[in-house]
Amino acid sequence: MSIRPVKKIIESKPTMEGAGVHLRRAFGFGDTMEFDPFLLLDDFRNDNPEQYKAGFPWHPHRGIETITYVLAGEVEHGDSLGNRGLMGPGDVQWMTAGRGIMHQEMPKGDAQGRMHGFQLWANLPKSLKMTEPRYQDIKAAEIPEVIDDDGTKVRVITGDFWGKRGPVEGVAADPRYLDISVPPGKRKTFKVEVDRHAFAYIFAGSGAFVSASAPFGVLTEKEVNGQEIKLREQTGNRSLVVFDSGDEVTIQAGEQGIRFLLVSGKPIEEPVAWHGPIVMNTQAELNQAVSELRSGTFIKQ
Repeated sequence: MSIRPVKKIIESKPTMEGAGVHLRRAFGFGDTMEFDPFLLLDDFRNDNPEQYKAGFPWHPHRGIETITYVLAGEVEHGDSLGNRGLMGPGDVQWMTAGRGIMHQEMPKGDAQGRMHGFQLWANLPKSLKMTEPRYQDIKAAEIPEVIDDDGTKVRVITGDFWGKRGPVEGVAADPRYLDISVPPGKRKTFKVEVDRHAFAYIFAGSGAFVSASAPFGVLTEKEVNGQEIKLREQTGNRSLVVFDSGDEVTIQAGEQGIRFLLVSGKPIEEPVAWHGPIVMNTQAELNQAVSELRSGTFIKQ
C-alpha cells in the first residue's frame, strides 16, 4: 500500500466560454502531461441565468470525448447527426466526437435559477481519433450509488468501484469517474491503480488529503512544521488536487463533510495538437480539420 501524495493544489479560475457562459476552469488548454488522458475540466456552477443562458451554440468537436455531468438545472443538447436530448439533475452524457460532429448545449436553470454541472474532456488515442461519433446518455437512476457503513456515498459513473460498475462503457482510456461524499470528521481511503493519473475536484465542504511525505496535504491552508492548520469551512471550495504516484488516496473530511469528484485514467502518451474542441496528434491533422470546417466537409457520414 502506498498513499499518493498531493503533487499540487490548483484553485479553479473564472473564465467565459460559448456565447458568454461564466464558469470556473480547473485545468485545460495547457500542458496535458500530468492529466493525460484528460484535457480539460470545467465547473459551470452559477445561480444567475444571465451568466449562462446564452449557452454553447453550434460548434465542432473532433478527436476527443466530452463528459457532461449535471447536478442542478438542465442542459438541452442537439447535434448535426439529428440527436436531441435533455440532461437533468444527476444525468450524464458521454459523447465520443471521434471523426467529428457539430453540436450545441443550452443550459437551463432550475426553479431557483440554479445551474450546476461539470464538463470533462478526455483525449482519444490516434487509433480512435476518426472513429464514428457516439453518445451514451445516462439517466441519474442508472448510476449506481454505494453507501458505506460510515455514511460515505459514492456514485459510480464509469469504472469498477466497491463491487459496482458504472453504466458508461467502451471508453478508450478506461477511466474511473466517481462522485464521492464523505460525512463530517470521517477519514476514508480509496483505491487508485498505480498506472493511472488521478485528480480530485472539491465542490462542497472541505477536508485534507493524507500525504506520504507529510501528515496532511491541506486543501485550503498550507502546512506549518508538518502540522495540519485548522481548515476554513468553505462550501464550494472549487479546488483541484493533483496526486502523485501510489495506489490509494485518503481523505479526512472537515467539520461540514466534503464532496468531490475523483477521476483517474490510463495515460495515452501520444503527441497532442490542439485547437479549441479539436484535438489531433499532429499540426497537419489539425490543419486538415480546420480546412474541412471551412469547406463544409468536416462531418463524415
